[in-house]
Amino acid sequence: MAEYTPFEMIAYTGSRVLEDNTIVFVGTGLPIIASIHAQLTHAPGLGIIFEAGPLTPVLEMGMPLSVGDTRACRKACYLKGLSSVFELTQRGHADFAFIGGAQIDMYGNVNSTFEGGTYTKAQTRFPGSGGAGAMAANCEKSIIIMALEPRRFVNQLDFVTSIGFGDGAENYREKAGVMGSGPYRVITNEALFGFDEGTRRMMLLEVAPGRTADDIKKKVSFDLLVSSDLKEMAQPTEKDLRLLREECDPDGFFLARKLK
Repeated sequence: MAEYTPFEMIAYTGSRVLEDNTIVFVGTGLPIIASIHAQLTHAPGLGIIFEAGPLTPVLEMGMPLSVGDTRACRKACYLKGLSSVFELTQRGHADFAFIGGAQIDMYGNVNSTFEGGTYTKAQTRFPGSGGAGAMAANCEKSIIIMALEPRRFVNQLDFVTSIGFGDGAENYREKAGVMGSGPYRVITNEALFGFDEGTRRMMLLEVAPGRTADDIKKKVSFDLLVSSDLKEMAQPTEKDLRLLREECDPDGFFLARKLK
């Protein structure tokens, strides 16, 4: 099997999760790469929404470096600005939200605002929601990318930036006035997580080759459910890696980064 980096594994797994003939609302970086890879392989009918306004552009000028990159506007079938694409999600026209964050809890709530201290006197300040808060509230399913560390997979968030299943109550999202079915998958380079339908708690679905469920539990601060049908994560093939490196991110802006 070919060698690959942690970020290549995340991008490849993100691609696997996406489905053909659906619409994904992407954030900057790995979500864009995963979406392009999906279009080049199993999901040619996948449409991409970028936060700055484009809907289903043709990315023939190279990978956009941000959601506001003009390359994301090339031959878009819809280009009316930020407010208009968020209106599309409120009308139910986005199947997936693809977002990141700094912390996540067992119910898929995400913090990308601050860590430690208070909102006005934070120990660490993060970039904030961008559009992720609205994406998680309005898109049908949320896909979350996060590094697998106990300080990130926490019992209690310091701040809820992007809503998941709240406190886990069956009707929490309905009472909160948000749309969609909520968190769907959480992707790391070591594991793929989903959510139990009954309890809405995070569940381990797949582990990276050479890892066990106990290895993953040690990197999660809460009580993690484990699927009775636990699988090994699929690895990218030589063809997948060529597409990721030569077609999706040829300059290595995101895939060539190192884990800290």
